[in-house]
Order: sequence, then C-alpha cells, then structure tokens
Amino acid sequence: MTFRPLHDRVAVRRLEAEEKTKGGIIIPDNAKEKPQEGEIVAAGSGARDETGRLVPLAVKQGDKVLFGKWSGTEVKIDGQELLIMKETDIMGVIG
Repeated sequence: MTFRPLHDRVAVRRLEAEEKTKGGIIIPDNAKEKPQEGEIVAAGSGARDETGRLVPLAVKQGDKVLFGKWSGTEVKIDGQELLIMKETDIMGVIG
C-alpha cells in the first residue's frame, strides 16, 4: 500500500535516538525520550491560501527535519511507524 498525505500534511519517520550520553553512559530503552528528528517519507501537494491558490510545501521527501515533542499523530502503515503532521509542526530542515 502506498500512502500520500493530503494538503499540507507530511508523513515522517523518526530517526533513531542516541544509545549513549556524551559521557559514555548507556541509556536504557525505557528511559529514552522519543527523538524529535525525522525524515520525510511522503508529502502532500500543499495548502490553499485565501484566494484559493495552491501554496506548495517548503519541505520534500527525503528532507531531515526537526519537529516539536508532541507533534503529529502516530500511525502504523505497512509495519512502519510514522508520524502524520502538518507542515507548520515542523521547526526546520536539518543540514
């Protein structure tokens, strides 16, 4: 099954969190916070402005992004855990 978000929504796969701190301490799975970085796996066509014109998204598939801690809705599609969020929930593109 393929998935294409509608309008100004994107599908994001979280990037794996670090296993160790900078000091070398290994963090157990139950103490880890969910990462706030991810990669866009699918993006909608864009939102409409007040005049009805289509405004394309500033992000595209493959971009690595930073998003808010509580952003998005978690879904499972084809066994893959993804976040579906609006483009406005994305704080910026990394690198």
